[in-house]
Parts: sequence; C-alpha cells; structure tokens
Amino acid sequence: MKVSEFTCPFAQRRADDGIGYMDDQNDHVSMLLKLKDVRKAAHNWQTFQSAAVPGRIVIPSEVDIRTIRQIPFELDPPQHTSFRALVEPWFKRPLEQEYQMRLNQIVSKVIDTALSKPNSVDVVSEFALPLQSRALTLLLNEPFEESEVWIAWGTHVFRSEGEALDADKANILYEYIDVQIEKALQAPSNNLYSVLLDSQVDGKKLSKEEVKGILILTFAGGRDTVINAVTNTIAYFADYPDDLTRLKTEPNLVNTAVEELLRYFSPLTQMGRVVTQDADFAGKTHMENTRISLCWASANRDEKTFEKANEVMLDRKLNPHVAFGFSHHSCLGATHARLILRTLVTQLANRVCAVDVQAAAQNIEELGEFKRKVGFNELHVKFKAI
Repeated sequence: MKVSEFTCPFAQRRADDGIGYMDDQNDHVSMLLKLKDVRKAAHNWQTFQSAAVPGRIVIPSEVDIRTIRQIPFELDPPQHTSFRALVEPWFKRPLEQEYQMRLNQIVSKVIDTALSKPNSVDVVSEFALPLQSRALTLLLNEPFEESEVWIAWGTHVFRSEGEALDADKANILYEYIDVQIEKALQAPSNNLYSVLLDSQVDGKKLSKEEVKGILILTFAGGRDTVINAVTNTIAYFADYPDDLTRLKTEPNLVNTAVEELLRYFSPLTQMGRVVTQDADFAGKTHMENTRISLCWASANRDEKTFEKANEVMLDRKLNPHVAFGFSHHSCLGATHARLILRTLVTQLANRVCAVDVQAAAQNIEELGEFKRKVGFNELHVKFKAI
C-alpha cells in the first residue's frame, strides 16, 4: 500500500442508503454521505442550523471547551450574511500580488530548510506546521516572529496526545487572543484585531466577544486542515515522483492538480448541523434538535459524480468537490489555503526530484462505524533536490 493512499470507508454505506451513523459524546449524528444530499442540506439553513449552541456543529462537539461562538461559521442568515460581508474582503487579500510574493518567500525558506537537512524531516511538525504558522502571519497581518508562538502550540489547537478535546490547551488560544485584543485596543495597528475592533456590522460596533469569535475561527479553522493538506500533498509526491516532473513541464496543470488533491484527501472530514424541526431528508426522518453531518470526505468520493473517484487525476476536468464546504458557509480561508498549496506544489515541482519516506504514522479518525485516515501524526521524509 502506498503511503498516500486514502481508502474511502464510507463507500458501502453511501451505495446502500447514503446515510451513516455515529455517536459523538452521547449526541447522535446522522451522516449524509452522497454529494447531492450534502450540497442540498448545506444550502438549507432553515432546516439544518449552524447557529446552535456554540461548539455543537463541530464534530467532535466542542460544547465542553468553549462558550464563544465562532463567527461567521456558527451563524445563519441574515446575521451570517452581514458578518461575512465584513470579513470577506480581508480574507481575499491572498489575491494581491504583494501577499503572493511574501508567501512565495515563506514557502521557499521552508523548502530550503528541508533540503538542507542531512537526515529526514518530519513533514508534520518540521514542515507543515511552520509553513502554516508563518503563512498565518500574512493573513492576520502580524509580525513574522509571532509565528514562533503559534508553532510552539503544536499541531493541534484543541487536542493533545490521547485526548480528542483538551480544554486546557484550548484555553491557551483563548487567553492569547484576549491579550492580543487588549493590545490592539491600547495601540491600534493594521492587523486583523485592530481592523475588527474598529468595524461595525449592521450599524453596531463589534464587541470584544464577537472579535474573539472571529479570531478563534481564524486560528482553529485553518490549522489542522492546512497541515493535513500540506502533509498529504507531500506524501502523494513521495509515491508519484513522475507527477512532480509532469507539473514542472506542464505548469498550467498546477491549479487543477491542487483541486484534485483537495478532493481526494479532503482535509476536513465533516461538519455538523442541528435539525430545527422534524424533517424527512435523504430517505430518513431526522428529529428536531438532533444533528446531521455534512460528510465532505464521503461526498468527494461519490462515484455518481466523480469518474474514478478513488484515484487521483491531476488533470480532472470536472471537479465540483466540497473540500471547502458548500453554499453560504464555504470556507473563508479557502483563498489563502489554495494559494499555500499552489505555491508549494509549484516550488516542489521546480526544486525537488524525489521525496523518500523514512517512516510514517497515520492519523486515523474514529467515526462510529467508520475509521478514516485523515493524515499523519508523523511523516518522516528525505527531500532530494533537482
């Protein structure tokens, strides 16, 4: 088995009736597994709610480790529409040329370090984590040196070894954000904290709690997912070095290749919604106040939509994947994440001829009746320069 192979644990259930089941901390979840059902439910916010108790739509649920609502992620229209309109221009800054140049330098230095190592590099902790943290300085408009603080937190914001949720570790992030908000109040700058504190939504100035909710989402939402995406991408090229060569000779394929890798690996398995009223959907009755899962990972392997769904096709023409969610709750950080991956793939294709895997430890999610590989806890490789 190749190290980058990701089998789909949902295939049989998806084919049988399109619904899977899991228990999350004694809170039942019905998992929608077909692409058409996932997209339809994601669009129907009136029946399937995001603005539930803070933390409940996340799987595993975070209700025991936070009371702050992540914004605009845990809001529904019309509130969601207003808050998203406020922050969306900020999250589109990766489209700017200067932003792209600075990110290119960050990626280049991470690759420089990896190539200079005489022995193997753990892609998770020594490559993907520094890359994600340093790139985040651009998104927040913070000094580059601040990334060292975030790197020290480790790869997971809310988890520690052996614990799916770690309140003490989560409090490190919450307290950090509180301190940064106070700093921005005392000495405003052009970082995201200051911009938000000086902003209004529907004619009302944002509260500290609302600012904190946006920042928690920014830190947590793009951490594990980007680390998984970067690590899995490198694992793929370890198995398929000829594809690196192909992307060097056919650079016009880079964007298509990145979208295909996102579809295949689906860095985030699922996201929940809370049912607002008894509803018949996808052939099942879902009771009020229960949860459904929008299972992005299963939807992205739906054979009814994707030809050879369990294979990576770097030149896949039609690719309506939902790796960044769907409808009004599509990921705000998608532009930033895509830029990281496109820059990384481009530089790897032009600078690296082979990635040799020395050791790997898979990260397996336990999802009721399913077990899904989401990435790696460790991936030790040796990069070979062209």
